[in-house]
Amino acid sequence: MNTPRSTLQSTASARLRRLSSLAFAVAFACSAAFAQQPAPAAGAPAAQPPAQSAPQAAPGAAPLAAPGPGSNTDTGTPTIHVGVNEVSLIFTVTDKHGHYIANLGQNDFTLLDDQKAPERVNSFHQQINLPLRVGIVIDASTSIRSRFQFEQQSATEFLLDVLKAKSDRAFVMGFDVTPTVTADWTNDQDALETGINKLQPGGGTALYDAVYVACRDKLLGSRGPEPVRKAIILISDGDDNQSRVYLPEAIKECERAETIIYAISTNWTPSRGPGDKILQQLAEETGGEVFFPPSVEEMAASFKNIEEELRSQYALVYTPADFTTNGAYRTIYLYCYDRRYTVRAKKGYFATGR
Repeated sequence: MNTPRSTLQSTASARLRRLSSLAFAVAFACSAAFAQQPAPAAGAPAAQPPAQSAPQAAPGAAPLAAPGPGSNTDTGTPTIHVGVNEVSLIFTVTDKHGHYIANLGQNDFTLLDDQKAPERVNSFHQQINLPLRVGIVIDASTSIRSRFQFEQQSATEFLLDVLKAKSDRAFVMGFDVTPTVTADWTNDQDALETGINKLQPGGGTALYDAVYVACRDKLLGSRGPEPVRKAIILISDGDDNQSRVYLPEAIKECERAETIIYAISTNWTPSRGPGDKILQQLAEETGGEVFFPPSVEEMAASFKNIEEELRSQYALVYTPADFTTNGAYRTIYLYCYDRRYTVRAKKGYFATGR
């Protein structure tokens, strides 16, 4: 017997209504369960593991904390990797006679970063041989014409002595009113010597501009995952009469580029002039040193001292407390417990990350 069409339609409609009711009930149950979970605030980042609490500087400073896993304190030629939230600090220790002090341990020092003890020390090395990034910046203004040839000879000898590893690089820049690069980054000593010999004295002096441009254009971008020693060897009498930037701006650019300045004064008079004070400030603020050779013939000895220092330094990699890559300037205070010794290091850095 055939079922009437109206009966079939009625049965199908009833089944469809039951399925729709069941689907709605399931959807409601799922949405209710999801609603019980706390929703993230608008714009909130994904969940992160809890940060470790950063130790605060105590009234009585304590030695640097023990290095983290995988670090070492040997005197070999280590491979040092630097993470995004880590600071690589290269420093020199001397006695009151200027002699370099080796074989000190991590517990001989204490460190404050932004007035706080570091969260952790990741590595500490002494007498290391990191790759060099050296800028030879030579005053080619009229004021040093009489001694310019000696400067060229001494700078050439320095590069021949100091650039020994394949990983080392240097560039040559001369300046009068404007800075001019005559040899770009290379470890080809013939090319560097040619760059030095291309320089000719004449014109005014824009010292601050030269330092600023050398850091901004040549040294700021030469930073990789492993630390290098970045330095400017500045040969000048320290006088400036043409710069468009000021001295504090030049120093800040050195700090951004993490570059040390070693200055050699070409003022041969016994008294220290205003230019010598400028050179001293550039060196001290960046963790370097200024040399005052008594005569042009003694300039080579100053280069020799710089070479010795570049091979007689310590490297410390640490994680600062409360570190954020906000571009703020963070001060560094590092000293040795043995007060007979002086530590030379940069005074701070900009927290820009990588």
